[in-house]
Amino acid sequence: MRRSMLSVAFGLPLVLLFTGCGKLSTASFENDVHPIMQKHCVECHLPGGAGFEASGFLVDSYASVMKGTKFGPVVVSGDALSSSLYRLVAGEVDASIQMPHGKDPISTEEIAVIEKWIEQGARDN
Repeated sequence: MRRSMLSVAFGLPLVLLFTGCGKLSTASFENDVHPIMQKHCVECHLPGGAGFEASGFLVDSYASVMKGTKFGPVVVSGDALSSSLYRLVAGEVDASIQMPHGKDPISTEEIAVIEKWIEQGARDN
């Protein structure tokens, strides 16, 4: 009995801490991630854009983002650190290939949304 009381006493605050006081928000591709891509990426990553011509990466839909580039996928569902999309926008690559290329970086808040979406399974939601 004492052991279970200790688990509750110490475990519950940790659960609340990691779930934001009981609220576990879900990042949505359509509502959260796609608007970021429209704001920062669409100029280059649509047919005719320099980014599309160089990589084949389109940001016009969930399906095209998940298809990735002509070199392969850019999103590894559930693993942001293995996802080149996250690494490129988070600046975890050589500065010469950080995205968006030649423009102001994406805000840390927007990067966190992309990371969260990928970590939550990169669903079409």
